Amino acid sequence: MPAPLGRRVAAEALGTAALVAVAVGSGIQATELSKDVGVQLLANSIATVFGLGVLIAVLGPVSGAHFNPVVTLSAWLTGRRSGEGPGLREVAAYVPAQIAGAIGGSVLANVMFGEPLATFSGHDRSASHLWLGEIVATAGLILVVFGLMRAGRARMAPVVVTSFIGAAYWFTSSTSFANPAVTIGRAFTDSFAGIAPASVAPFIAAQLVGAVLGLGLVAVVFGRSAPAPASDAAGDVPLAVSVR
Repeated sequence: MPAPLGRRVAAEALGTAALVAVAVGSGIQATELSKDVGVQLLANSIATVFGLGVLIAVLGPVSGAHFNPVVTLSAWLTGRRSGEGPGLREVAAYVPAQIAGAIGGSVLANVMFGEPLATFSGHDRSASHLWLGEIVATAGLILVVFGLMRAGRARMAPVVVTSFIGAAYWFTSSTSFANPAVTIGRAFTDSFAGIAPASVAPFIAAQLVGAVLGLGLVAVVFGRSAPAPASDAAGDVPLAVSVR
């Protein structure tokens, strides 16, 4: 029996808020403890990976632990025929909750570290190589999430998904945002993890392109009609996603 929609939406909002609070808060903490950018990124990535793993394990059975509009939309697209994915009603509820949660998480992190409640970031991330990094990161995330489902290994998500995110922090030029809600939320902090508002739309566009490519890779590798295993909460993908 799936949880009521209200509880699932609350889990998505809470999970996305906590994820952004971890990403932003650890970034602020890292810059206060070290001036070395490599050390800062290492601290930020480790905290985010651990935090994301906990959130997937705890909230996955309630909402599927999407925490990411591209995962929710991809689940809807792939589940239309089989009926396994969320319906339009769930999508319409999840996505705004994820965005609101992401903004709230950024504000919370700012307050915890004595920063202004909400200040738009001045960290410009407008460059074609960064957009390519987002395409690669998001395509990889979608391949991992839905590949696990197709392979019948969705319960490994807390380890496998976070492992991919941790690696993508380092091997992609953009440090792997791969999440439109988190991208919007991180525009509200002028800190290590921030992104300038003018850079948000191109990042989201790249993430959407990456999601389409990721679904294409899933079809190529696993086939178009491979059945997805039952999820922990009916109608939801029992996997999360990312971050940064």
